[in-house]
This record gives sequence, structure tokens and C-alpha cells, in this order.
Amino acid sequence: MFQQGLSGLSAASTQLDVIGNNVANASTVGFKSTEAQFADLYANSLNGISGNNPGIGVTVARLAQQFTQGNIETTNNPMDISINGSGFFRMVVDGAVQYSRNGQFLLDNTGTIVNAQGAALTGYLADKNGQILSGAPVPITIDSSDLAPVQTTKANLQINLSSNTALPTVQPFDASDPNSYSKQTVIPVYDSLGNEHTMGTYYVRTGGSTWDVYVANDGVQVDSQEVMQSILTDQGVIDARTAYNTAAAGTDPAALVAARQAYAAAVGAAVTTAATAAGASPAALAQIAALYDPATSVGNVSSNTPALIDAAFQAAVNVPAQKAGSLIFTKNGLIDSAAMQTAGYTLPFTVNLPIFPDNGAILDMPINLTFDGTTQYGTATSEKASTQDGYSSGSLQRFATDSNGVIVGQYSNGKSRALAQVVLADFASVDNLIPLGGNAWSESSGSGIPQIGTPGSGGNGQLRSSSVESSNVDLTEQLVDMITAQRVYQANAQTIKTEDSLLQTIVNLR
Repeated sequence: MFQQGLSGLSAASTQLDVIGNNVANASTVGFKSTEAQFADLYANSLNGISGNNPGIGVTVARLAQQFTQGNIETTNNPMDISINGSGFFRMVVDGAVQYSRNGQFLLDNTGTIVNAQGAALTGYLADKNGQILSGAPVPITIDSSDLAPVQTTKANLQINLSSNTALPTVQPFDASDPNSYSKQTVIPVYDSLGNEHTMGTYYVRTGGSTWDVYVANDGVQVDSQEVMQSILTDQGVIDARTAYNTAAAGTDPAALVAARQAYAAAVGAAVTTAATAAGASPAALAQIAALYDPATSVGNVSSNTPALIDAAFQAAVNVPAQKAGSLIFTKNGLIDSAAMQTAGYTLPFTVNLPIFPDNGAILDMPINLTFDGTTQYGTATSEKASTQDGYSSGSLQRFATDSNGVIVGQYSNGKSRALAQVVLADFASVDNLIPLGGNAWSESSGSGIPQIGTPGSGGNGQLRSSSVESSNVDLTEQLVDMITAQRVYQANAQTIKTEDSLLQTIVNLR
């Protein structure tokens, strides 16, 4: 009876230890409670048959952790992550792999996501385009570099052009004269360095179902910019500017005036050549010739430096823009692709927006213009949802994890990009994982090898950002179990006391 009582005391003591550990970790994030499981003991008889004796007590068969789901609690830390369902975070510390349900994370000084114990969260990293690169899981390090700019190459202009619109009263088209076009819309576009430009689109009704489309960049007609760029590399203009700089450094006023006149003449000649190539009208060519005639004020007024002459061109030159194409509509108000093709126009229209002045970006910005959803109905002309595919550079502002484990970075330019993806590990037998402390477990031969997958796939649970999984300890249940274990301990102590009393009676026999 001593043996049974002692085993009972030992078992009850172990159960109290387990309960005490559960209660102590009632507020530990990701903690899984443990249950003490017992088995009775019987001694074998000499004939090999057991069960013909009263038993020799109890033993602790197993300390079983209960991998039930804990409650999900929201937090103020966007890096906190909870698992809603099965699976474990795969962590690496000093090269050793371990697993955890505690999703309280932070960034270390290298940008790696770690927990309080310094173990790094693992997953798949993404490339510069936000494409997740699957393979062997690696520690997740947040790429804090700026999001590279993307040059605009496509734009969709969606608009309803009213069928009741009158034809413009002024012809030909002039971007500076609102009476020469029916409607203007603007959309931001971006060059190769992410600099924003404003692409203006002008719609000129030329007939019942036909609209000519013109394009301007930063308020300057496309052809005007092309002409202006052409003088930057004209050798005659370069030589004339060099001569002006030489004269400006000297002391001869007459030579300086002559240098100004020569520069004006060189610019005029270069502009006229370029404008002719661009298809400028005779009236526009005459205006250019008059503007840069050395006999005019541009060439003679002493204050007109080459810089002012350049500015005078930008402000006054009026080269008609070449149209991007013509839109033709059916009787039902939809784009008539067949009629457009017959007229020599095919969507998308391709325009080449030049960048001026030179800001270091690629000076040509080819853009394909589509008009998906554009109509000609009887309602008022109104712009709908116009889009384009470019954007400026942006710095990383914040990041969060979605339900599938993808860590998405949000940038100052309003764009977002996938930075990495968290992976989860699951096991054939989670009950046989080895607890390591620090909210971590390691695999064992009994648990089976880890099955790595992404959240929400293959039976893995989903993730929730800004939340944690609380301990699954039920304090009420633990306190009741504590009372029971205490009573068991007392009862086993009483059996020992009773046995002692019986032995004392036998010893006292005379």
C-alpha cells in the first residue's frame, strides 16, 4: 500500500506541476496547455498472468500538449501575426530550425523579421517586380529600398463625347485656343525617371461621327516640343551660342550685338528646318521666320540673350500638333473599328511625347492610347475612368501581412508591392513535437517531417495581421483541476498514513 500511495503522491504532484505551469502561462501568446495523462500499474505474476493482484499504483503515461486554437486578439502592432487554423511559423535561430505559434514579431537592425528570442521568421522573398520567388524558405528581410519609377507606355482614355457637340468655331486646331477644339482632358504620365508630366488630350469634332484626337505634353503641343528639341543638337546653333559666349566675355559691344543676331538667325534656321519636317503649315513657318529675323527685336534688343531667345520660342511658336488619330463611332455610339481602319486609323494610337527641357530622363516617351469604353451618346461630354501604367518612385512607408501570408509594402507614391511571403509548417503528429521553451517546438521522429506550405493552402490556416493568438489555457478549468489534484494528493497521503497505522498496530502486538 505504501507503493500505491507513493505513486499516487508522485502523480498528483506532477499534475499540480502541470496545472501550475498552465496557469503561469495563461497570458503567454501562442502557449498551448499541457494535460497530465496517467496509466495504472500491475505487476506480473510468476505464471505470466497479470491482473490477479490489486495493482501497484499509477504512473504518468504522457504529458500531452493541447494544440487547440487560442482566441485571436487584435493589437496595435502591424507586425503581429496570428494563425487562424493549423500550422506553425517556421523560425531559424543560429542555424537551427524551430516552430512557433507566437506571432509577436519585430524588425532587427538588418531589417529581418524576428521574435523576442531573436529567431528569424522564414518564408519566400520577392523580386523587384513583386513576384514571389518560391523555393527553400529563408529568413525574411524587408527590402526598404525605394520603389523604382515606371515610365508610362499605355494609357486608356475613357470618355463620352456628346453627339450634340457643335463643330469648333476656329480652325485649324491650336492647343492654346479653346475655340479650336471640343473637349480637353488631362492625365498624369511619367518619364523614365519618374518625373510627372501632364498629357493633354484634345478632341475635335469634324463630322457627325468623327473626332480628331490631338495630344500635348505639359501644355505644349507635341510638335512644338519636337521642334524645340531639334535645335538643342543643331551644330549651327551650338556654334552660334559658343560665339555669343566668347563675345559676352569681351569688351566690344558691336561684336556682342552681332553675336546675338547670329544666334537668332541660327535658331530661326534650325527651327524652320525642323518645323518643315514636322509638317508645319505655311502660316506657322512665316511666323517662325518673322520671330527669328535678325532685323526684329529678338535679334537686336540688347537684353535678348540666347536664353531669352529660347524662351521667346517656347512662349510664341505655334506649330500645329499632328493628330494622334481619328475616332469614328457607329450609329449606336460605339467605336467603329472597321470604319476607322478604312480611314487609315487603327487602335491603339501611338504618340511620342518628347520631354523638354532635358531632365536626364529618356527624351522620348512612346505611349499607346486606347479608348476602351469611349462612346458617343446624347448625354453631356464627360470624362470617365482614364488610366495609365506609369508611376513615380516611392519610399516604403509601411507594410502588412495578408491572409495568405504575403507581406505587402505600401509606398509614398500610392503604389504597393509584395515584399515576401510567410510560410507555415505542419506535421503528421503535432502531439509528438518537442517543446523547447521560448514558445517554440522542434520536430522529432514521432512528429514526422515538416510539411511546408503557404497560409490558406494544403490545410494550413490563414494569417491575420495586427493580431495574436492568445494562450488556450482555460483558467476556470485549471482551477477546478487544481482542487481535484489537491484532493487526490491528500487522499494518497491518507492511504500512506493508514498503512503506517496498520503496521504500527502489528508491531505493537505482544
